[in-house]
Amino acid sequence: MQRISNRVQALASSQTLAMSQKSAELRAQGVDVINLSVGEPDFNTPDHIKAAAEKAIEDNFSFYTPVPGYMSLRKAICEKLSRENGVSFAPEQIVVGNGAKHALCNVILATVNPGDEVIIPVPAWVSYTEMVKLAEGQPVFIPTDIEHNFKITAPQLEAAINERTRAIILCSPSNPTGSVYSRDELAALADVLAGHPDVLIIADEIYEHILYTGGEFVSMGSFPLIADRTVIINGVSKAYAMTGWRIGYCAAPVEIAKAVTKLQGQFTSGASSIAQKAAEAAYTGSQECVEEMRKAFERRRDLVVRLAREIPGLKVNEPQGAFYLFPEVTAYYGKSAHGHTINDSGELAMYLLQVAHVATVDGGAFCTPGYIRLSYATSDENIVEAMTRIKAALADLK
Repeated sequence: MQRISNRVQALASSQTLAMSQKSAELRAQGVDVINLSVGEPDFNTPDHIKAAAEKAIEDNFSFYTPVPGYMSLRKAICEKLSRENGVSFAPEQIVVGNGAKHALCNVILATVNPGDEVIIPVPAWVSYTEMVKLAEGQPVFIPTDIEHNFKITAPQLEAAINERTRAIILCSPSNPTGSVYSRDELAALADVLAGHPDVLIIADEIYEHILYTGGEFVSMGSFPLIADRTVIINGVSKAYAMTGWRIGYCAAPVEIAKAVTKLQGQFTSGASSIAQKAAEAAYTGSQECVEEMRKAFERRRDLVVRLAREIPGLKVNEPQGAFYLFPEVTAYYGKSAHGHTINDSGELAMYLLQVAHVATVDGGAFCTPGYIRLSYATSDENIVEAMTRIKAALADLK
């Protein structure tokens, strides 16, 4: 008797989490592994946010929360969206979930029917494809490459849309590439989507504050022609170093927000009461901490790009946001060292883990083999040591 459902058996495991687990196992064996596989800020949650959580405990916020989230938090999110992104939402359009990943999965499950096509520009975060598959939808990939800074064009988008297209998922700044679409580039995509009124736009904007362009962040929801069918996914994990607090949200048309609330009510109910009050403080309190962390990430971006460009064979661009580098590594294919022969980027990532003791992620996990992802959400010292090890290990390949 088959005990596991076909639905779950069809899902791929998260390769980012798997590589992080492998590095943890090596560390447990006493190996000095530097983990560049995890997409998590290495900063502590700011003190004023932690103080709000402590006050919530003192004030006995210990009961079930409303399914879509506390009204005070949803109002704070609406004010944030208006103030920072120039988009207008009412509290009834906000649904707070257990992290942005949860909010995104809820939206996909609430809107995608079996056989519906969902456009995903690749490279793309590992979970987009699996969430669409969970909803019995069909992922449709638009490939990009390093020469074009991993961004799709309006003609590519137009060519990918047909009568079965239900949605597009767009992430800017991007995980895994750090690419950022300019206002003009987003406007061109919005013009295409304006001609296809049945296509839902799902904008993953979780990295919006980790931006190095020197300009403002542009939300996909700020374009009037498509604003009424754009769903914004965001949360406090990245900008406020609150990954473990598990608070994210969707801002959506009322019909979709109600559907997400209905779905969430049967799955998880409302998110943690204490974490919600902490998130409220994040949005309503001082934003100095956000800029301090952004500056640190930008310094680290400059450092890792400089060191990567000193390694022969790596093809590197300059990310404009997030905290990832996505170099092309095909120059090492067919080379061998230390009992390893490199035939693909997955084997290269494993070689770096086992020989250099640096954990990275195979680009194939993001639907783009031939690359690896390095997270520079770690100290300057770790970055320097990791890149030194990578350079030496790659130099051994002949």
